[in-house]
Amino acid sequence: MIVDALRVFVTVAEQRHFSRAGELLNLSQPGVSLHIRNLENELGSKLLHRSPKAVRLTEAGSVLYKHAKQILAHYEEAAQEIRLLRDEVTGSLILGASFTIGEYLLPGRLADFARQYPQVNLQVTIGNTEEIIAAVKGNQLDIGFIEGETSDMELDIIPYMKDEMIITAAAGHPLAGALIVDNQMLQNQIWVLRETGSGTRAYSDHFLQEGQLTVKRSYVFNSSQGVKEAVAAGLGLSLLSRWIVRKELASGEMVELRTRQKLPERDFLIIRRKEHQTAMAIRVFLEKLLTAEKA
Repeated sequence: MIVDALRVFVTVAEQRHFSRAGELLNLSQPGVSLHIRNLENELGSKLLHRSPKAVRLTEAGSVLYKHAKQILAHYEEAAQEIRLLRDEVTGSLILGASFTIGEYLLPGRLADFARQYPQVNLQVTIGNTEEIIAAVKGNQLDIGFIEGETSDMELDIIPYMKDEMIITAAAGHPLAGALIVDNQMLQNQIWVLRETGSGTRAYSDHFLQEGQLTVKRSYVFNSSQGVKEAVAAGLGLSLLSRWIVRKELASGEMVELRTRQKLPERDFLIIRRKEHQTAMAIRVFLEKLLTAEKA
């Protein structure tokens, strides 16, 4: 079958090694070589330069590789649409999310999807906003979820939902009993921040600069969970998504410091490469995700 031969060729080209490709495809090295030889005979061109250490694409091989990737993507999409006719959604779904979304919002959505479509293989990577954008652009992720803003021209950007940011403190913090806090009360406070590159950090920096707030001292954590635990322990104040601290607010372990004016909301966004091939599992997941949010 030509699809099998193309799959073998693409794997060899990406692994640059016959044996490694064979291991991934559960084929013997002679079996891999046979597929490549049949393709070269059919096309009348040498596709690979072979050496003891590595394999390189010829000019003809580079042309075939580009089209083979598209052919395989279209074939998988067609196969999944046919399975959908039998109420089957299969394949893989490789997602990436910034910390707030990945740790506090996405797990519940994925659990619902997995129960309905158990044959879909799910994989989730969590990182800061800049890391997720880079992974989507680098073709490592099918879909990314980020906090804040991006205007990257290589990406399709889909608004997902609004997120409410609040000032949080431990229940025992000196400001915890205030009905309303103003900028004067927030001067010279200790703040707990996310690392540079995160959407939460960008929002926090903007808030501090806009209010011309002097920071007495700051502590930096590279996860929202770390920031939350530090605030709950009394280390300082922080700007966090209400999603992150809803349980701690309900239990009284942490408090929201209210201001006279509501803090601006920020956007949660879904991002994809503009040249993406939308497999059925991805399409169904996005449809259900966006439909549920509108309901």
